[in-house]
Amino acid sequence: MPRLHLGQWVDSSVDWLQAQLSWLFDAITAVVTGLYDGIDAVLSAPEPLLFAGILAVTAWWLRGLTAGVLAFAGFALVDSIELWDDAMATLSLVLVATLVTLVIAVPLGIWAARSKTVSAVLRPVLDFMQTMPAMVYLIPGIIFFGVGVVPGIIATIVFALPPGVRMTELGIRQVDGELVEAAEAFGTTPRNTLLRVQLPLALPTIMAGINQVIMLGLSMVVIAGMVGGGGLGGAVYRAIGNVDIGLGFEAGISIVILAMYLDRMTGALGRQVSPLGRRALAKARAASAARAGAKLWSHRPQPVTALVGVVVLALVAGGMGFLGGGAASTTAGGKDIGHGKKINLGYIPWDEGIASTFLWKELLERRGYEVDAKQLEAGALYTGLAGGQIDFQTDSWLPVTHAQYWEKYRNKLEDLGSWYGPTSLELSVPSYMKDIDSLDDLKGRSGEFKGRIIGIEPSAGMMGILKDKVLDQYGLKGEYKVVDGSTPGMLAELKRAYDKKEPVVVTLWSPHWAYSSYDLKKLKDPKGTWGKGDGVHTLARKGFTADNPEVGAWLKNFELTEKQLTDLEATIQETGKGKEQEAVRGWLEKNPGLAEKLAPQ
Repeated sequence: MPRLHLGQWVDSSVDWLQAQLSWLFDAITAVVTGLYDGIDAVLSAPEPLLFAGILAVTAWWLRGLTAGVLAFAGFALVDSIELWDDAMATLSLVLVATLVTLVIAVPLGIWAARSKTVSAVLRPVLDFMQTMPAMVYLIPGIIFFGVGVVPGIIATIVFALPPGVRMTELGIRQVDGELVEAAEAFGTTPRNTLLRVQLPLALPTIMAGINQVIMLGLSMVVIAGMVGGGGLGGAVYRAIGNVDIGLGFEAGISIVILAMYLDRMTGALGRQVSPLGRRALAKARAASAARAGAKLWSHRPQPVTALVGVVVLALVAGGMGFLGGGAASTTAGGKDIGHGKKINLGYIPWDEGIASTFLWKELLERRGYEVDAKQLEAGALYTGLAGGQIDFQTDSWLPVTHAQYWEKYRNKLEDLGSWYGPTSLELSVPSYMKDIDSLDDLKGRSGEFKGRIIGIEPSAGMMGILKDKVLDQYGLKGEYKVVDGSTPGMLAELKRAYDKKEPVVVTLWSPHWAYSSYDLKKLKDPKGTWGKGDGVHTLARKGFTADNPEVGAWLKNFELTEKQLTDLEATIQETGKGKEQEAVRGWLEKNPGLAEKLAPQ
């Protein structure tokens, strides 16, 4: 059967849509960003424990005292692990996605309930939307909307829409037909029949659909973090990329707290707004009225009384200072050149990229700029640069490793020059593998290595070279499988095998601190398949140097020696994960005058 070029047709369609409907995508971006920024500003404005008290009031009113106490304790825990801002960003993302989803889903569900034809047409479309892997939606999302919260919200809307439509349709179809006929017999218009009979009776099912929309939205936050969506999803993605178990657990438990709160509150709200639900609640209260304990814990207070009590509790807890409070930022003094201007940095989790990114984050903040650094996959990073969502990044390996991205986006980027080089790419093995010195020596030895070459991020340029050139030229294709993963994952596997003196072959590059931490051998490449060494370049969005001439001049003159770079990488490793900027500050103190040289005042 001839090859069906479905992927090429989809690529062509996406290119056409991008060219013809860019105005529409810009408008959607503006609306969604405005909604998100507005909700995030409202949620982030109160003090964390005060807002936790407000959320606890809501839980107390809807579900009772136990729910209120647990809600306050849960959100106080989120604040105590310094993830409050991320949690509010995630809550904002979910709320925006839920609001937009319901605006679309409820009318579609009503239409489908009233028309069998519409229902039949929608069913396969909804099946497609729900069964397509959610990450696939990010690809066109990045192309149409760039990186940031917008593609994450759009992907969440598409993924969460089907249950909203289906549950609305199901709820309306389940309303007793005799009630509808009775309403029509008394001369009720179809509109009033829908609003006064069908929707009130369908509310429990519709609220269950809303609950499912919210839960699916929360399940998407990690995926949204991969494209710069930030929030708790961004924290989980950083934890995955850095193999940081502690951060992963803290971000994960914060998502669980948010999910449980939203799940319980939407369920309780559904019972409050539904006539059938209110009757069931009244019967439950009547049954428990004789039991004093049950009456106490299920008591729903008057709003004013409860609000005063919980706000006082929140303020007292905040005054005692043992439940949280984010860490205050500490920035060294310097001439305020930036005047608070925001600059967005992007980086892939390669050690020299992390080191140089947080070095420049510290330098720019000392000069008065507001800097946001986001960890991204290479593809998303270059797309964000080309789209203008990322201002610059410091870890572009040219002309070889990242050639595919440079060729695609070069007209939308500024090359500010190489600050380190030359580099090299290689496969490496521990030195105790005495009889393996060259790539040729791997032939016929796959059994010793379990048939695996431990790789890094699949979007990294060296992974493409390895799969497309190196394995083919040395006859290793089919004998070895390249394991896609992450740089920290590769290093963790290297450490595990090294400690046990087991055979392992990994993708590495120079310079890298692993060569000073482990006794490794770079496998020789007699055929030159890896190509010549790269320079590590700084790339910026088009127009960045015109908008920021001082920063552009600093970046063009930026250089680090091998000793400086490896020392900085080692300092970051020693300081620990999540403390990169703290490590940079300590390193700069040990190198007096370097900050002033790199970013003159």
